[in-house]
Amino acid sequence: MAAANTFHLRILSPERVFYEGDVSMLELTTSEGEIGIYAGHIPTTFVLAPGVMRIHEPAQGKTAANIREAALHSGFIEVLPEEVHVIAEAVEWPEEIDLNRARIAQQRAERRLKRYSSGMNVMRTELALRRALVRIEVGEKR
Repeated sequence: MAAANTFHLRILSPERVFYEGDVSMLELTTSEGEIGIYAGHIPTTFVLAPGVMRIHEPAQGKTAANIREAALHSGFIEVLPEEVHVIAEAVEWPEEIDLNRARIAQQRAERRLKRYSSGMNVMRTELALRRALVRIEVGEKR
């Protein structure tokens, strides 16, 4: 059971339980924009978009509060007053990110964008570029 100012967070990806624990806040990017979730939030669901996810872990005794960052690429979130469930297509801790690979993906997407003028190819390429940029942003902070 979570403390008064916290809620239980569970983040699942196809490969594993990525994170589980009580947190004081969760920040992430949805298809509607960036949001922050606190305990007692009204029930809702969102479609997640590529972005940096920030997990605010509460202070433990004399230990200060901790903010953990991860690259979240897409998925869904179910928000309930005392718990939040994130179903992620892909999510990575900074130490799991291959920066060289992310930079190559960024360059490849940027080259493709120069070739396309409109349509599904542009949308897919912009999404690939956004994922690469999120990986780079999170990976460079390690």
